Amino acid sequence: MDLRLKGGKALITGATRGIGRAIAEAFADEGCNVAICSRTQESVDEAVAALSAKGVTVFGQAVDVGDGDALKAWVNASAEALGGIDTIVSNVSGGNAPGEEGWRRIFEHDVLGAVRLVEAGLPHLEKSNNASIVNISTTAALEKFMAAGPYNALKGALLQYSGALAQDLAPKGIRVNAVSPGPIFIEGGSWDTIKQHMTALYDATVADIPMGRMGSAQEIADQVVFLSSPRAAFTTATNIVIDGGFTKRIQF
Repeated sequence: MDLRLKGGKALITGATRGIGRAIAEAFADEGCNVAICSRTQESVDEAVAALSAKGVTVFGQAVDVGDGDALKAWVNASAEALGGIDTIVSNVSGGNAPGEEGWRRIFEHDVLGAVRLVEAGLPHLEKSNNASIVNISTTAALEKFMAAGPYNALKGALLQYSGALAQDLAPKGIRVNAVSPGPIFIEGGSWDTIKQHMTALYDATVADIPMGRMGSAQEIADQVVFLSSPRAAFTTATNIVIDGGFTKRIQF
């Protein structure tokens, strides 16, 4: 299926490794020009070189999405470098951390990072004929998973923001959706670390997934790219759960 994304312009935060990198690769494979960021210039340089080899225009900068001014500057520089913006993917997370400082950090990155990204991108998205926003959440926002903490709660806030934002922006022709991955295995990622050092937890989690395995970053990326394409032109205000049946709620 031709997703009709060739020549499009996509911004992805946290795009040098893991799910974010897979999303950037998937957009580039469709012929979409991409702008990426992460915290370290070295990782950005490596990703820009690899993505550019696919024959698309790539723009990258080292940015901490918790810094609102730096984030806005990157968005505007990206729009200039790519000739506009069609898609924004908010992928960065502050992870999980204990105490009040953990709540503040994750709020700054997972919630305010997404809000600032959207606000900076809106003037550019309003000029696109395929404007789309995709926010990456998690199944931990849908059902209790591990201990109560900021990551789960604030990713839930991100889902509420996404749904309400979709209603507000639909009259402007801008679609907003969310994707909530379940356990995703990435070499060098958190589940890889758990597999090596907390084997019982890893095995118990896999056993609770009806499909008998964890997902891959590519499986998340493929859905994000489809949602961002003209093929999904009538899809907005939805949350796509990709978890192999890990969550047990019935979805209506």
